[in-house]
Amino acid sequence: MPDHRIHNFNAGPAALPLSVVEEVQAALPNFQNTGMGLLEISHRSKPFQGVIDSATARLRRVLDVPADYQILFLQGGASLQFYMSALNLLRAGEEADYLVTGTWAKKALQEAQKISVNAKGIWDDKANNYKNVPGDADYTVRENAAYLHYTTNNTIFGTEYRRTPAAYGKPLVADASSDIAGVPLDVAAHGLIYAGAQKNLGPSGVTVVIVSPWALSRVPAGLPAMLDYALQVKEGSMYNTPNTFGIYVLDRTMAWVEANGGREGMIARNAEKAGLLYAELDRSAFWTTHAAPGSRSWMNVTWRLPTEALEEQFVKEAKAAGMEGLKGHRSVGGIRASLYNAIEPASVRVLVDFMQDFERRAG
Repeated sequence: MPDHRIHNFNAGPAALPLSVVEEVQAALPNFQNTGMGLLEISHRSKPFQGVIDSATARLRRVLDVPADYQILFLQGGASLQFYMSALNLLRAGEEADYLVTGTWAKKALQEAQKISVNAKGIWDDKANNYKNVPGDADYTVRENAAYLHYTTNNTIFGTEYRRTPAAYGKPLVADASSDIAGVPLDVAAHGLIYAGAQKNLGPSGVTVVIVSPWALSRVPAGLPAMLDYALQVKEGSMYNTPNTFGIYVLDRTMAWVEANGGREGMIARNAEKAGLLYAELDRSAFWTTHAAPGSRSWMNVTWRLPTEALEEQFVKEAKAAGMEGLKGHRSVGGIRASLYNAIEPASVRVLVDFMQDFERRAG
């Protein structure tokens, strides 16, 4: 077992800032001098209410969330939100439009179709193995669509929107799980945003949902309590026991983001990291990127080597050199490096140096 921190390029759960890990470690035996550990405090206690209030306020500042939008901390991941968002926003028989840019966007559509058979993918890059995100002129939103749903970043295929897609007058619903707080995001332009925490916000087990007044107005009566946005807002994310540990880690992670320049600081940091890696990938024909240049993700960089044998060798040698999580998803193969907020630029430089050495030896 290594006695040091490796370079963690895992796609999620992903790297956390070391200072956050150490802060959490210190809170485990005795949280805020309560005599109880972080994992033992009641969610109804004043100390935890302070935690959830702080996490809410920090997210509101980092993401510039409008004052009349609500922030929820739920469970079940983005996968539950695929269904829950449609359940709250869509009625049986109504239309909803989806931009299908990869596996998770497809799953979101499939869950929405359980609510209404008229949920439809109006753009789908499956035939191209999801190498692109659409331009605004590439799709037409249906006149009666209740909303337009998209996935901001596609972890498996390494594509990402570089701007808010045109909604043509319809409310936007976004799954922002894998790039929230790390790239530009205009919250006010959206009716609903949801994001699993395990990429840029904290650990797995917490899902942030940002709910606009429009979204709350769409919630029908009689939904199951745990799936009702209006009830969750009323109860302050504590209709049942929330993930107290995960919310605390999220709060500390957002404190780290604020201390390092806020969202603008993260955007600059992530642009630098992605720029370093893409420059190396574009330098040599030894590497072939999966995503089209205009659709490349800053968060998940995907590429291939000349043979699968070389890819296996690359992953094996990288791991031996202290780099974890570089094996590509089975849908794409090859290599994937996830460059979330907590990844240091120095780690990317180590990866680039390794790539140059590997090419000299194996190219």
